Amino acid sequence: MVKYTLKRFVSMIITLFLITTLTFFLMNAVPGDPFSLDRDTPQVIRESLNHQYGLDKPVLERYIIYMGNLIRGDFGMSMKLKGQSVVDKVAKAMPVSAKVGLGGVLLGVIIGVIFGIIAAMNNGKTFDYLVIIIAIIGVSVPNFVFATLFQRLFGVNLKILPIFGYKGFSFLILPIFAAAMQNIAFYARMLRSSMLDVMNQDYIMTAESKGLSRKSIIIHHTLRNSLLPLVTSFGPMLAGVLTGNFVLEKIFGIPGIGNAMIMAIQGSDYMMIMGLTIMFSFITVVMYFVVDILYGIVDPRIRIS
Repeated sequence: MVKYTLKRFVSMIITLFLITTLTFFLMNAVPGDPFSLDRDTPQVIRESLNHQYGLDKPVLERYIIYMGNLIRGDFGMSMKLKGQSVVDKVAKAMPVSAKVGLGGVLLGVIIGVIFGIIAAMNNGKTFDYLVIIIAIIGVSVPNFVFATLFQRLFGVNLKILPIFGYKGFSFLILPIFAAAMQNIAFYARMLRSSMLDVMNQDYIMTAESKGLSRKSIIIHHTLRNSLLPLVTSFGPMLAGVLTGNFVLEKIFGIPGIGNAMIMAIQGSDYMMIMGLTIMFSFITVVMYFVVDILYGIVDPRIRIS
């Protein structure tokens, strides 16, 4: 297990290094500078700002300085938001994104798992076909389409829920349900397929031949082994909880980390874009690392391979 963990850890470090390097050089390959877009700013002030942020230095020198700062946990200062660092922005916006993301994942897992179990137990029947239709719609239709539909239905027509801004939990209900739609479809479809596959295995037939009850077989044999493939999905799901839903946050006006990224792109805030991109990548890669370790604990065959 130690060898397996070290192998995954080294792979994670290499991945983060490559992502950071690629992000830095791609951002610095963009023509111009963040301050050249504001034509009302005098040339002298733009040159002073470029010097302040080190944009007048060679790219390789800036890369070495930036990597050294990252090692110390310094992701830099925003070029557009006065006195605001990338870390401060993340600390302020990420909890808001986590509420929407975590709510969407939990709701999606609970409803999706229930739908998947019932569909598998009623294979070929009406509810099974209904779950398949829901899964196809949920996977095919983007979350932002559900977001606008929910805004229209519950905010404009019924007028029972707020549709824009963030002033309390009621403002998060529609974003959470919009974020949950694809998760519901994903888990329902995957668990249904996994359960149907497990139900045809020899050990299930053996359990039936021993006279075990259907309830016991479902809980202790079928469901337990069917949930194993879902573990791999927890990495990107948990990363999405922390990194935010970019489009949903913009549609609902939620001041989360996804909305901060969109604002940074629109304002050509290079330092904020690089910092957020690297931080998003770090969270995602770490989540995958944790899932790999958990998967190795759950299924010893992975460690052996």
